[in-house]
Amino acid sequence: MSDGIGLNEQYTLHVNGEAFSVCDAWLGESLLFVLRERLGLMGSKGACEQGECGSCSVLVAGELVCSCLVLAASATDQPIVTIEGVAPLGSPSDVQQAFVDAGAVQCGFCTPGLIMATHSLLERTASPTESEIREELSGNVCRCTGYGRIIDAVQRVAVNRRSAVQ
Repeated sequence: MSDGIGLNEQYTLHVNGEAFSVCDAWLGESLLFVLRERLGLMGSKGACEQGECGSCSVLVAGELVCSCLVLAASATDQPIVTIEGVAPLGSPSDVQQAFVDAGAVQCGFCTPGLIMATHSLLERTASPTESEIREELSGNVCRCTGYGRIIDAVQRVAVNRRSAVQ
């Protein structure tokens, strides 16, 4: 039931293959806010709240987006994948494992966004060049690593996936 100004709305989001009912919501809430504060999915991080740092990146209908810039209510009929949904609990995805193996994880704040961006890149480009990797990850700010190990992790996954196909 609506009060006429967008408060007390209810809608359903499809996150990580599961339907979540969002009740008593304001239609102006960001997807980041709803994921973290209403659904308890804490993997996406809120840092800049302006779409500049990439720490809140998720996939909406297969497209990488900054969830701080997306109205949650606008994503109701689209599949949403967060960092919690890239692999089963306790079994890291190949990208997550490569980040650990390459030492690409420092404080970890930016890591979820970088992993989501890497998954997105590798879904579209099986053998990205270093330049393509840098371009794809340019929307993610990391203050700890210097990016060398992150690029190494992405390259490791690409090589391993190609080897698995052969």
